[in-house]
Amino acid sequence: MNRGREPGRSPLMQFRRHGRRMTIIDRYVLAQVGKPLLVSFVIGLLMLLAERFVRILDLTLGKKGSLTLVFEMLGYLVPHYLGLAIPASIFLGLLYGFNQMSRHAEIDAFLAAGVSLHRLARPVIMLSVLASLLAVFIFGWMQPYTRYAYRALKYTVQNVEVFLLAEEGVFMQAGRRTFIIDELDRQNQRFRRLFLFTDLGERGSETVTAERGRLVRQRHDPRPLLILERGHRLKIDGRPHPERAAEPLPKFESGLFARAEAPLGREGALVFRPRGVDERELMLPELWATLDRPRAQATVNELHAEFHKRLVAILTLPVLPFLAIPFAIGQRRRQRAYRFAVALAILIAYNEAVQQGATAVRLGQLPAWLGIWGPWFMLLTFSLVRYYRTCFTLRRDMFESLYELLGSIARRSKALFRRSGKEEAA
Repeated sequence: MNRGREPGRSPLMQFRRHGRRMTIIDRYVLAQVGKPLLVSFVIGLLMLLAERFVRILDLTLGKKGSLTLVFEMLGYLVPHYLGLAIPASIFLGLLYGFNQMSRHAEIDAFLAAGVSLHRLARPVIMLSVLASLLAVFIFGWMQPYTRYAYRALKYTVQNVEVFLLAEEGVFMQAGRRTFIIDELDRQNQRFRRLFLFTDLGERGSETVTAERGRLVRQRHDPRPLLILERGHRLKIDGRPHPERAAEPLPKFESGLFARAEAPLGREGALVFRPRGVDERELMLPELWATLDRPRAQATVNELHAEFHKRLVAILTLPVLPFLAIPFAIGQRRRQRAYRFAVALAILIAYNEAVQQGATAVRLGQLPAWLGIWGPWFMLLTFSLVRYYRTCFTLRRDMFESLYELLGSIARRSKALFRRSGKEEAA
Protein backbone atom coordinates (compact mmCIF):
# COMPACT_ATOMS: atom_id res chain seq x y z
CA MET A 1 0.00 0.00 0.00
CA ASN A 2 1.39 3.40 -0.99
CA ARG A 3 0.92 6.03 1.68
CA GLY A 4 -0.49 9.36 0.58
CA ARG A 5 -1.25 8.22 -2.98
CA GLU A 6 -4.77 8.37 -4.34
CA PRO A 7 -5.90 5.35 -6.38
CA GLY A 8 -6.28 5.93 -10.08
CA ARG A 9 -4.15 9.09 -10.13
CA SER A 10 -0.58 9.43 -11.28
CA PRO A 11 1.98 11.15 -9.01
CA LEU A 12 2.15 14.08 -11.47
CA MET A 13 -1.63 14.63 -11.28
CA GLN A 14 -1.51 14.43 -7.50
CA PHE A 15 1.29 16.98 -7.41
CA ARG A 16 -0.70 19.38 -9.61
CA ARG A 17 -3.82 18.91 -7.52
CA HIS A 18 -2.10 19.32 -4.16
CA GLY A 19 0.55 21.79 -5.24
CA ARG A 20 -0.95 24.51 -3.04
CA ARG A 21 -0.84 22.19 -0.01
CA MET A 22 2.84 21.50 -0.61
CA THR A 23 3.54 25.23 -0.82
CA ILE A 24 1.79 25.73 2.51
CA ILE A 25 3.96 23.02 4.05
CA ASP A 26 7.10 24.70 2.74
CA ARG A 27 6.01 28.06 4.09
CA TYR A 28 5.11 26.61 7.44
CA VAL A 29 8.48 24.86 7.85
CA LEU A 30 10.36 27.97 6.77
CA ALA A 31 8.34 30.06 9.24
CA GLN A 32 9.17 27.69 12.09
CA VAL A 33 12.87 27.75 11.20
CA GLY A 34 13.00 31.39 10.12
CA LYS A 35 12.01 32.96 13.43
CA PRO A 36 14.84 31.50 15.56
CA LEU A 37 17.17 31.86 12.56
CA LEU A 38 16.59 35.61 12.32
CA VAL A 39 16.79 36.11 16.09
CA SER A 40 20.07 34.22 16.38
CA PHE A 41 21.44 36.00 13.29
CA VAL A 42 20.72 39.49 14.65
CA ILE A 43 21.94 38.70 18.16
CA GLY A 44 25.06 36.93 16.91
CA LEU A 45 25.98 39.70 14.48
CA LEU A 46 25.48 42.40 17.12
CA MET A 47 27.58 40.49 19.64
CA LEU A 48 30.40 40.05 17.14
CA LEU A 49 30.32 43.73 16.18
CA ALA A 50 30.12 44.87 19.81
CA GLU A 51 33.54 43.39 20.55
CA ARG A 52 35.11 45.35 17.70
CA PHE A 53 33.07 48.46 18.50
CA VAL A 54 35.07 49.00 21.70
CA ARG A 55 38.38 48.76 19.83
CA ILE A 56 37.23 51.08 17.06
CA LEU A 57 35.89 53.58 19.57
CA ASP A 58 39.26 53.62 21.31
CA LEU A 59 41.00 54.14 17.96
CA THR A 60 38.78 56.97 16.73
CA LEU A 61 38.01 58.73 20.02
CA GLY A 62 38.69 62.45 19.74
CA LYS A 63 39.12 62.36 15.99
CA LYS A 64 37.26 64.58 13.55
CA GLY A 65 33.97 62.96 12.61
CA SER A 66 34.70 60.10 15.00
CA LEU A 67 31.09 58.85 15.00
CA THR A 68 31.07 58.67 11.20
CA LEU A 69 34.39 56.81 11.27
CA VAL A 70 33.06 54.31 13.80
CA PHE A 71 30.04 53.36 11.67
CA GLU A 72 32.10 53.30 8.48
CA MET A 73 34.65 50.93 10.01
CA LEU A 74 31.89 48.76 11.48
CA GLY A 75 30.27 48.65 8.04
CA TYR A 76 33.49 47.29 6.57
CA LEU A 77 33.54 44.57 9.23
CA VAL A 78 29.98 43.36 8.55
CA PRO A 79 30.89 41.04 5.61
CA HIS A 80 33.61 39.41 7.71
CA TYR A 81 31.17 38.63 10.52
CA LEU A 82 28.45 37.60 8.07
CA GLY A 83 30.66 34.65 7.22
CA LEU A 84 30.36 33.57 10.86
CA ALA A 85 26.82 34.66 11.66
CA ILE A 86 25.05 33.08 8.65
CA PRO A 87 26.18 29.45 9.23
CA ALA A 88 25.68 29.70 13.00
CA SER A 89 22.19 31.20 12.68
CA ILE A 90 21.10 28.64 10.07
CA PHE A 91 22.31 25.80 12.27
CA LEU A 92 20.60 27.16 15.40
CA GLY A 93 17.42 27.94 13.47
CA LEU A 94 17.26 24.37 12.17
CA LEU A 95 17.89 22.89 15.61
CA TYR A 96 15.29 25.01 17.37
CA GLY A 97 12.66 25.02 14.60
CA PHE A 98 12.56 21.28 13.98
CA ASN A 99 12.85 20.57 17.70
CA GLN A 100 9.79 22.73 18.37
CA MET A 101 7.81 20.85 15.72
CA SER A 102 8.97 17.56 17.22
CA ARG A 103 8.07 18.55 20.80
CA HIS A 104 4.59 19.72 19.77
CA ALA A 105 3.97 16.48 17.82
CA GLU A 106 3.63 18.42 14.55
CA ILE A 107 6.11 16.14 12.82
CA ASP A 108 4.09 13.13 13.98
CA ALA A 109 0.99 14.72 12.43
CA PHE A 110 2.82 15.31 9.16
CA LEU A 111 4.04 11.70 9.13
CA ALA A 112 0.51 10.44 9.78
CA ALA A 113 -0.71 12.51 6.82
CA GLY A 114 1.89 10.90 4.55
CA VAL A 115 4.41 13.78 4.55
CA SER A 116 7.84 12.35 5.28
CA LEU A 117 10.58 14.01 7.32
CA HIS A 118 12.68 14.20 4.18
CA ARG A 119 9.87 16.15 2.50
CA LEU A 120 9.74 18.55 5.45
CA ALA A 121 13.49 19.10 5.15
CA ARG A 122 13.29 20.04 1.46
CA PRO A 123 12.61 23.78 1.94
CA VAL A 124 15.44 24.21 4.45
CA ILE A 125 17.81 22.31 2.18
CA MET A 126 16.93 24.75 -0.59
CA LEU A 127 17.41 27.61 1.87
CA SER A 128 20.92 26.38 2.69
CA VAL A 129 21.73 26.11 -1.03
CA LEU A 130 20.60 29.72 -1.55
CA ALA A 131 22.70 30.74 1.47
CA SER A 132 25.73 29.05 -0.10
CA LEU A 133 25.18 31.04 -3.31
CA LEU A 134 25.11 34.20 -1.21
CA ALA A 135 28.26 32.98 0.54
CA VAL A 136 30.03 32.81 -2.83
CA PHE A 137 29.53 36.57 -3.18
CA ILE A 138 30.43 37.25 0.47
CA PHE A 139 33.59 35.12 0.62
CA GLY A 140 34.59 35.69 -2.98
CA TRP A 141 34.11 39.44 -3.38
CA MET A 142 32.74 41.32 -0.36
CA GLN A 143 35.13 40.09 2.33
CA PRO A 144 38.37 40.71 0.38
CA TYR A 145 37.34 44.22 -0.65
CA THR A 146 35.98 45.31 2.73
CA ARG A 147 38.97 43.78 4.54
CA TYR A 148 41.26 46.00 2.48
CA ALA A 149 38.98 49.03 2.91
CA TYR A 150 38.94 48.55 6.69
CA ARG A 151 42.72 48.29 6.85
CA ALA A 152 43.16 51.32 4.63
CA LEU A 153 40.80 53.42 6.73
CA LYS A 154 42.44 52.24 9.96
CA TYR A 155 45.86 53.14 8.57
CA THR A 156 44.62 56.59 7.56
CA VAL A 157 43.12 57.22 10.99
CA GLN A 158 46.33 56.15 12.72
CA ASN A 159 48.59 58.21 10.46
CA VAL A 160 46.54 61.34 9.83
CA GLU A 161 48.16 64.55 11.06
CA VAL A 162 46.95 65.89 14.40
CA PHE A 163 45.95 69.28 12.93
CA LEU A 164 43.25 67.55 10.89
CA LEU A 165 41.71 66.28 14.13
CA ALA A 166 41.71 69.49 16.15
CA GLU A 167 38.90 70.84 18.30
CA GLU A 168 38.51 74.42 19.49
CA GLY A 169 39.92 75.29 22.92
CA VAL A 170 40.95 71.69 23.72
CA PHE A 171 44.50 70.52 24.44
CA MET A 172 45.14 67.56 22.17
CA GLN A 173 48.09 65.20 22.10
CA ALA A 174 49.28 62.87 19.39
CA GLY A 175 52.60 61.20 19.80
CA ARG A 176 55.06 63.83 21.07
CA ARG A 177 52.98 66.81 19.99
CA THR A 178 50.68 68.81 22.25
CA PHE A 179 48.67 71.69 20.80
CA ILE A 180 45.62 73.88 21.27
CA ILE A 181 43.72 76.06 18.78
CA ASP A 182 41.57 78.95 19.95
CA GLU A 183 39.31 79.38 16.89
CA LEU A 184 38.78 76.84 14.12
CA ASP A 185 37.05 77.21 10.76
CA ARG A 186 36.96 73.59 9.66
CA GLN A 187 35.05 74.28 6.45
CA ASN A 188 37.79 76.57 5.10
CA GLN A 189 40.65 74.75 6.90
CA ARG A 190 41.68 77.92 8.76
CA PHE A 191 42.41 78.59 12.41
CA ARG A 192 43.49 81.41 14.75
CA ARG A 193 45.88 81.54 17.74
CA LEU A 194 47.82 78.28 17.76
CA PHE A 195 50.09 76.90 20.47
CA LEU A 196 52.18 73.86 19.51
CA PHE A 197 54.74 72.04 21.67
CA THR A 198 56.84 69.16 20.31
CA ASP A 199 58.90 66.97 22.63
CA LEU A 200 62.06 65.89 20.78
CA GLY A 201 63.35 63.68 23.58
CA GLU A 202 67.07 63.99 24.24
CA ARG A 203 67.32 66.42 21.34
CA GLY A 204 65.25 68.98 23.22
CA SER A 205 61.91 70.55 22.37
CA GLU A 206 60.28 73.01 19.99
CA THR A 207 57.50 75.48 20.74
CA VAL A 208 55.59 77.37 18.04
CA THR A 209 52.88 79.98 18.41
CA ALA A 210 51.08 81.66 15.53
CA GLU A 211 48.37 84.27 15.21
CA ARG A 212 46.66 82.45 12.36
CA GLY A 213 47.16 79.62 9.90
CA ARG A 214 45.55 77.35 7.37
CA LEU A 215 45.85 73.95 5.67
CA VAL A 216 46.25 73.74 1.89
CA ARG A 217 46.02 70.65 -0.28
CA GLN A 218 48.96 70.02 -2.61
CA ARG A 219 48.74 68.73 -6.16
CA HIS A 220 51.75 66.43 -6.22
CA ASP A 221 51.92 65.52 -2.54
CA PRO A 222 49.14 63.78 -0.56
CA ARG A 223 50.30 65.53 2.60
CA PRO A 224 48.51 68.81 3.40
CA LEU A 225 50.64 71.96 3.59
CA LEU A 226 50.53 73.84 6.92
CA ILE A 227 50.91 77.61 6.53
CA LEU A 228 51.46 79.69 9.68
CA GLU A 229 51.45 83.49 9.76
CA ARG A 230 52.82 86.02 12.27
CA GLY A 231 54.24 83.62 14.81
CA HIS A 232 57.13 82.84 17.15
CA ARG A 233 59.41 79.77 17.26
CA LEU A 234 61.53 78.59 20.18
CA LYS A 235 63.81 75.56 19.77
CA ILE A 236 65.87 74.18 22.65
CA ASP A 237 68.77 71.83 21.81
CA GLY A 238 68.91 69.10 24.40
CA ARG A 239 67.52 69.24 27.91
CA PRO A 240 69.16 69.97 31.29
CA HIS A 241 69.88 67.01 33.55
CA PRO A 242 68.43 67.42 37.09
CA GLU A 243 71.54 65.90 38.72
CA ARG A 244 73.98 68.04 36.74
CA ALA A 245 73.14 71.53 37.88
CA ALA A 246 76.69 72.75 37.26
CA GLU A 247 76.48 72.12 33.53
CA PRO A 248 75.60 75.07 31.28
CA LEU A 249 72.05 75.41 30.06
CA PRO A 250 71.30 73.97 26.60
CA LYS A 251 71.48 76.25 23.58
CA PHE A 252 68.30 77.60 22.09
CA GLU A 253 67.07 79.36 18.97
CA SER A 254 64.29 81.94 19.10
CA GLY A 255 62.80 84.13 16.44
CA LEU A 256 59.75 85.66 14.87
CA PHE A 257 58.41 84.77 11.46
CA ALA A 258 55.88 86.40 9.16
CA ARG A 259 55.10 83.20 7.27
CA ALA A 260 56.18 79.56 7.61
CA GLU A 261 55.28 76.53 5.50
CA ALA A 262 55.74 72.83 6.15
CA PRO A 263 54.09 69.64 4.83
CA LEU A 264 52.34 67.67 7.54
CA GLY A 265 53.26 64.07 8.19
CA ARG A 266 55.81 61.72 6.72
CA GLU A 267 56.00 61.41 2.97
CA GLY A 268 53.66 58.64 1.87
CA ALA A 269 52.17 58.29 5.37
CA LEU A 270 48.63 58.93 4.08
CA VAL A 271 48.96 56.53 1.14
CA PHE A 272 48.10 52.94 1.99
CA ARG A 273 49.66 50.02 0.16
CA PRO A 274 47.87 48.56 -2.90
CA ARG A 275 45.29 45.80 -2.43
CA GLY A 276 46.39 42.20 -2.80
CA VAL A 277 49.63 42.12 -0.81
CA ASP A 278 47.78 39.93 1.69
CA GLU A 279 46.16 36.88 0.06
CA ARG A 280 42.98 37.44 2.11
CA GLU A 281 42.42 40.68 0.16
CA LEU A 282 42.29 38.85 -3.18
CA MET A 283 38.91 38.14 -4.71
CA LEU A 284 38.12 34.56 -5.66
CA PRO A 285 38.96 34.91 -9.40
CA GLU A 286 42.18 36.76 -8.52
CA LEU A 287 43.08 34.03 -6.04
CA TRP A 288 42.49 31.36 -8.69
CA ALA A 289 44.61 33.24 -11.24
CA THR A 290 47.56 33.57 -8.83
CA LEU A 291 47.54 30.08 -7.28
CA ASP A 292 50.78 29.07 -9.01
CA ARG A 293 52.13 32.62 -9.44
CA PRO A 294 52.35 34.04 -5.91
CA ARG A 295 52.81 37.72 -5.32
CA ALA A 296 55.65 39.31 -3.41
CA GLN A 297 54.42 38.62 0.14
CA ALA A 298 52.41 35.41 -0.40
CA THR A 299 53.67 31.88 -0.95
CA VAL A 300 52.05 29.13 -3.01
CA ASN A 301 51.01 27.32 0.18
CA GLU A 302 49.35 30.44 1.58
CA LEU A 303 47.39 31.02 -1.63
CA HIS A 304 46.23 27.40 -1.76
CA ALA A 305 45.22 27.44 1.91
CA GLU A 306 43.16 30.62 1.46
CA PHE A 307 41.49 29.42 -1.75
CA HIS A 308 40.47 25.99 -0.45
CA LYS A 309 39.41 27.40 2.92
CA ARG A 310 36.95 29.73 1.21
CA LEU A 311 35.53 26.92 -0.91
CA VAL A 312 35.03 24.73 2.15
CA ALA A 313 33.31 27.61 3.99
CA ILE A 314 30.88 27.99 1.08
CA LEU A 315 30.18 24.26 0.74
CA THR A 316 29.64 23.79 4.47
CA LEU A 317 26.29 25.60 4.35
CA PRO A 318 24.41 22.92 2.30
CA VAL A 319 25.61 20.27 4.79
CA LEU A 320 24.09 21.99 7.83
CA PRO A 321 20.47 20.72 7.38
CA PHE A 322 21.68 17.13 7.19
CA LEU A 323 23.69 17.66 10.39
CA ALA A 324 21.12 19.63 12.39
CA ILE A 325 17.83 17.82 11.72
CA PRO A 326 18.83 14.44 13.26
CA PHE A 327 19.92 16.25 16.43
CA ALA A 328 16.68 18.26 16.53
CA ILE A 329 14.42 15.20 16.34
CA GLY A 330 14.23 13.18 19.53
CA GLN A 331 11.85 10.93 21.39
CA ARG A 332 12.77 12.16 24.86
CA ARG A 333 12.12 15.81 25.60
CA ARG A 334 14.50 15.91 28.55
CA GLN A 335 17.43 15.15 26.24
CA ARG A 336 16.93 18.30 24.17
CA ALA A 337 19.74 20.24 25.87
CA TYR A 338 22.16 17.34 25.49
CA ARG A 339 21.35 16.91 21.80
CA PHE A 340 21.92 20.61 21.20
CA ALA A 341 25.17 20.55 23.17
CA VAL A 342 26.53 17.58 21.21
CA ALA A 343 25.51 19.16 17.89
CA LEU A 344 27.19 22.48 18.73
CA ALA A 345 30.30 20.67 19.98
CA ILE A 346 30.58 18.80 16.67
CA LEU A 347 30.21 22.02 14.67
CA ILE A 348 32.79 23.84 16.80
CA ALA A 349 35.21 20.91 16.54
CA TYR A 350 34.74 20.87 12.76
CA ASN A 351 35.42 24.60 12.49
CA GLU A 352 38.55 24.24 14.63
CA ALA A 353 39.73 21.30 12.52
CA VAL A 354 39.36 23.37 9.33
CA GLN A 355 41.23 26.30 10.92
CA GLN A 356 44.09 24.09 12.11
CA GLY A 357 44.17 22.29 8.78
CA ALA A 358 44.40 25.60 6.92
CA THR A 359 47.30 26.63 9.16
CA ALA A 360 49.07 23.34 8.42
CA VAL A 361 48.51 23.82 4.67
CA ARG A 362 49.80 27.40 4.90
CA LEU A 363 52.99 26.13 6.57
CA GLY A 364 53.39 23.35 4.00
CA GLN A 365 52.86 20.56 6.54
CA LEU A 366 49.74 19.06 4.90
CA PRO A 367 48.20 19.05 1.42
CA ALA A 368 44.95 20.97 0.97
CA TRP A 369 42.88 17.85 0.23
CA LEU A 370 43.80 16.40 3.63
CA GLY A 371 44.15 19.43 5.88
CA ILE A 372 41.08 21.39 4.67
CA TRP A 373 38.91 19.03 2.64
CA GLY A 374 39.43 16.08 5.01
CA PRO A 375 37.28 17.55 7.82
CA TRP A 376 34.63 18.59 5.30
CA PHE A 377 34.29 15.10 3.82
CA MET A 378 34.15 13.63 7.34
CA LEU A 379 31.37 16.06 8.31
CA LEU A 380 29.50 15.37 5.06
CA THR A 381 29.68 11.58 5.51
CA PHE A 382 28.68 11.75 9.17
CA SER A 383 25.75 14.09 8.42
CA LEU A 384 24.39 12.05 5.50
CA VAL A 385 24.58 8.78 7.45
CA ARG A 386 22.72 10.23 10.44
CA TYR A 387 20.19 11.96 8.19
CA TYR A 388 19.46 8.71 6.34
CA ARG A 389 19.09 6.76 9.58
CA THR A 390 16.72 9.40 10.97
CA CYS A 391 14.54 9.89 7.89
CA PHE A 392 14.41 6.45 6.29
CA THR A 393 14.99 3.89 9.08
CA LEU A 394 13.73 3.12 12.59
CA ARG A 395 17.13 2.46 14.08
CA ARG A 396 18.10 3.72 17.50
CA ASP A 397 20.05 6.98 17.57
CA MET A 398 23.77 6.26 17.77
CA PHE A 399 24.13 9.06 20.33
CA GLU A 400 21.36 7.80 22.62
CA SER A 401 23.86 6.25 25.04
CA LEU A 402 25.79 9.51 25.17
CA TYR A 403 22.62 11.47 25.96
CA GLU A 404 21.79 9.04 28.76
CA LEU A 405 25.30 9.36 30.16
CA LEU A 406 25.12 13.16 30.10
CA GLY A 407 21.69 13.04 31.74
CA SER A 408 22.99 10.74 34.47
CA ILE A 409 25.94 13.05 35.14
CA ALA A 410 23.63 16.06 35.30
CA ARG A 411 21.26 14.35 37.75
CA ARG A 412 24.11 13.26 40.02
CA SER A 413 25.59 16.75 39.95
CA LYS A 414 22.24 18.30 40.92
CA ALA A 415 21.82 15.81 43.75
CA LEU A 416 25.34 16.53 44.97
CA PHE A 417 24.76 20.29 44.97
CA ARG A 418 21.44 19.90 46.80
CA ARG A 419 23.06 17.68 49.43
CA SER A 420 25.92 20.13 49.98
CA GLY A 421 23.42 23.02 50.19
CA LYS A 422 21.39 21.25 52.88
CA GLU A 423 24.53 20.46 54.88
CA GLU A 424 25.57 24.12 54.79
CA ALA A 425 22.09 25.22 55.83
CA ALA A 426 22.16 22.79 58.76
